[in-house]
Order: sequence, then C-alpha cells, then structure tokens
Amino acid sequence: LCASVAFAEKPLVVASDPTFPPNEMLNKDKEIVGFSIDYIKAVGKEAGFDVQVKNIAWDGIFAALASNQVDVIAASVSITDKRKKAMGFSDPYCEIRQAVVVSTNSDLKNLKELDGKKVGGQIGTTGLVETLPKAKSKAIVKTYDEVGLALEDLAKGNIDAVICDDPVAKFYANKKQEYAGKLKVAFITDDVEFYGFAVRKSDTDLVKKLNEGIKAVKEKGIDKQVVEKWIGK
Repeated sequence: LCASVAFAEKPLVVASDPTFPPNEMLNKDKEIVGFSIDYIKAVGKEAGFDVQVKNIAWDGIFAALASNQVDVIAASVSITDKRKKAMGFSDPYCEIRQAVVVSTNSDLKNLKELDGKKVGGQIGTTGLVETLPKAKSKAIVKTYDEVGLALEDLAKGNIDAVICDDPVAKFYANKKQEYAGKLKVAFITDDVEFYGFAVRKSDTDLVKKLNEGIKAVKEKGIDKQVVEKWIGK
C-alpha cells in the first residue's frame, strides 16, 4: 500500500529521445509525442501514476537512468541480454525487426550484400551492435547521434544504406515528404526484437507496476489503438 501511494504521489519521470519517429518525436509545439509516449502514458494511467516525459539525447539516456535523473526510459529500447546485465526491463510492449533503407535506385536484397558498403545508423542501436555483427557483415559502419542524420546522408548519396528499427525505416521511406521517391525499405530482417521500458535493476517494485499497466493496456485493447495511430494496421 505504501509503495502504491508513493507511486501515485510522485510523478514517474520518463526519459525519451524524440528523434526516432514515429515512436518518439517532437510535434509542431515542440512537445514529445509518438507511439512509445502514448504507450507509457496509457500504462501510467492504468497503473495509477502520473507520467512526466523528459527530453534526453540517446547518448546520455542510459547514464541519466543510472544516476537517478529519471525513473524509466521509453525510447524504443530493445531488450537484449547485454542490456539486461546493466538494467531492468518491463515486459515487452512492441515487436519489431531491423530494416535496411536504401536509395530507390539500389537493388540491395540482404545483409550479405552490405559487405564493403557504407552503412549508417544511430550509435548504440541494435542494428549496428547486434544485427550486423551477428551476420558477420563486412559493411563500413558510420555512426550518427540521430537516425535522421543517417537518413539525410543517405538521401545525399554519402552512404549506401541505413539500418534501423522497421517502424522508423517505414516512416522515413514512406511518410517523410522530403524523401518521397528518394528512399525505400530494401528489406526487413527475420530476427524479432522486443521493446521494453528500461529501469534500474534495483527498481523491482516499479517493474511490477509497469507490467500491471502493460497487462491492462493489452487486455483493454488500448495497445492496438496506439499502434494504429502511430504505426498503422
């Protein structure tokens, strides 16, 4: 009961990097919006706590969690064995795969064909640190602070491909007006990843509350509404 009261009285400070549309991004009023934001707010409502979203760049987001600046990370964080050694996770709230974006005149069809090619991606993301190494790719990797900068370089012809989460790849290739007719999703990998809300390993009570909220969101079909709004059917 005391823990429940504490959660209810104290806002849950959630870190997000709004450079990963449609999952996390800024609207015209510079407010942080997107799939993960709506999802964590819905979870908070069901679990009984207020959510306060804080804009923190990806390269400092995990340090912010570790240093108690925030309570949760809601920033398209894939659950991996390596990350689970350093932090705790809620139950999964979204299933994704890695996708490769290329220029429309490219005929790339698989990861092997990236050998010797310049491939961009956001630093520290699973496409670069998990997918390419697992495939023993010999791609020339170029890292960026934001995935949007990598896709901008791709559109300019400075690199050959970008690897990122498939909702993000589809957003840039299919919905970003400035890239219409310039970029396409070449292929989507087979391996499945799951997003989770990241917390400090010691915050086991918070994980339980988040999981209760996620369960309620799924049982009520709220998750499907959020997916349809931001990602599509």
